[in-house]
Amino acid sequence: MSLTDTGAEALPVPVAPDCPDPRGGADPGASALLWDDEETLNLRLPAEFGALRAELPGQVSPRATDLLDGVHTWGPTATPVGVFELVPVNIDRDLPLVQGWMNDPTVAAFWGLAGPQDRTERHLRAQLDGDGRSVPCLGMLDGTALSYWEIYRADLDPLARLYPARPHDTGIHLLLGEAAHRGRGLGSALLAAVAELIMERRSACARVVAEPDMRNTPSVTAFLNAGFRCSAEVDLPGKRAALMIRDRIRRELS
Repeated sequence: MSLTDTGAEALPVPVAPDCPDPRGGADPGASALLWDDEETLNLRLPAEFGALRAELPGQVSPRATDLLDGVHTWGPTATPVGVFELVPVNIDRDLPLVQGWMNDPTVAAFWGLAGPQDRTERHLRAQLDGDGRSVPCLGMLDGTALSYWEIYRADLDPLARLYPARPHDTGIHLLLGEAAHRGRGLGSALLAAVAELIMERRSACARVVAEPDMRNTPSVTAFLNAGFRCSAEVDLPGKRAALMIRDRIRRELS
């Protein structure tokens, strides 16, 4: 399978082989960590690219006040593992918790944010003080913060240079904060729930995408178990990533 989805924008993209199926011998419930290298958020789209995309039908201007349809208003949703809600990060309240998670050795291996609080704070503020294309959130399950999420506009992210992005493609990054919550299928359940939530709250979004590191077998497995398909492999700063896509049409037919 290659990066040539029907109806995609005619952008030059690399053609990659099918992603290897990581599930052979892996625990299907081992969702473990879902994450992304922070460099993806620090890259900047060329001005001419942004101007071109702003002219596409149905595209939102990068200067719009809300590029993600009010994540803070999405509210709770029922899941097989409990009531889940995305709550945008408040640095004064949440920085110690997120910084603690980032210093977990397994998390640090892929997020690269281990260290003092100011390192995590810079990562969070870059999103909170940015143009709104990425929103950092805590994932609350039955009222308890268990996970950290970044909901972002994939079509306005540097990732869009590497695949035929469509207007309003929405991306997700996720980590489960405590080791005790990993490897139990929780990641797959939450990924499926958040993909559903995005489709419900963002009517213009036809696809949810992600780019977990190919080396993290449990992560790729979790996405597959959550209804994503592996479209291709792409090179991002610091990693070879599996481009995972969950389509609205596939959701509606399921």
